[in-house]
Amino acid sequence: MGGESTTRTAPRGGGTGKAPAGGRTGQRLSGLAVALGMVLFLGGFAWAAVVYRPYTVPTSSMSPTIGIGDRVLAQRVDGDEVRRGDVVVFHDRTWVADAPVVKRVVAVGGDTVSCCTRGRLTVNGKQIDEPYLKGGPAELTGFTTVKVPEGRLFLLGDERQGSLDSTAHLTDAARGTVARTDVTARVDSVIWPMKGMLERPTGFAELGALSQPGPLRTIIALIVAGAVLVLAGGAYGPVARLLGGGRGRTRTEPARAR
Repeated sequence: MGGESTTRTAPRGGGTGKAPAGGRTGQRLSGLAVALGMVLFLGGFAWAAVVYRPYTVPTSSMSPTIGIGDRVLAQRVDGDEVRRGDVVVFHDRTWVADAPVVKRVVAVGGDTVSCCTRGRLTVNGKQIDEPYLKGGPAELTGFTTVKVPEGRLFLLGDERQGSLDSTAHLTDAARGTVARTDVTARVDSVIWPMKGMLERPTGFAELGALSQPGPLRTIIALIVAGAVLVLAGGAYGPVARLLGGGRGRTRTEPARAR
């Protein structure tokens, strides 16, 4: 009839509604993203487990850089890789029988170190700027000049007045120095509480090259990128179904008059 009108339904997208949500290409890309994300995520943790070791610092001798009870990540290194300014983990039975010790290297083999000149530590005649010290230079405790033997290190705590460091062992045969071979790791970061990466000890730069940062930032970037890919790939299917459901909803249309 001329005035008759009917309704009909049609998918908004014009399709049959039977295609997989997002299409095959989207699903393949989603699976690839999840697989790649898992590789990056697990690979980052595996790399960290090989390169780094966690330690809990039991004393306040490295305050304020590292507080009592802080959890740190230390990169496994050979003692020959240690440079001035590094915060290292070492074992020396003349200091502590079985526990690891964490201190800052202020002088290496061949250096002459003393304290204090105008309130500052002096290494090879140069006054060292140490902004990480608690209370600044005023808290330095003086000690006699020490010539560090080759292959050994002179170490101090950042809390100079309360640290059982090289200055507490000056009367020992080694004059408070520690063998490079006793070093097992170099601290890169305080992870609990989350203080982040240790600041670069730029005050020692005039005496020679500083240590290069470890791969911790790269490892974190891999783990974060992997997690993002896994979440994005996993969310693709539900999002595609949601959007596809919206496009596939039916609507009523007036038929043309016949």
